[in-house]
Amino acid sequence: MKFLLKMVLSAVAVLVLAEILPGVRIDNYISALVVAVLLSILNTFLKPILVIFTLPVTIVTLGLFLLVINAAIILLADYFISGFGVKGWLWALIFSFLLSIFQSILYSILKKDKS
Repeated sequence: MKFLLKMVLSAVAVLVLAEILPGVRIDNYISALVVAVLLSILNTFLKPILVIFTLPVTIVTLGLFLLVINAAIILLADYFISGFGVKGWLWALIFSFLLSIFQSILYSILKKDKS
């Protein structure tokens, strides 16, 4: 149940960011939910592999290269989902950064409600 609620909250965050950012588009609510699920899957399985392979660069840049990895995952989701579009690396980077902030705020509200 908690997983489904997190996916719905992530889909809401994707919809809000698509409305705010001109370089990101989402066609409908179903596409937003698919984006949330696919990003969850990619962050679970692909991101740790990319982090291990790019560990030296990540250490040298004091962790800032993780933003580039997140943007690459957003662009990969853009490639797989036809109802979701990001215009380039910069918009993917901005979208990734803002999505992380939105998700952390929404998940913290979720944790406060459980307490």
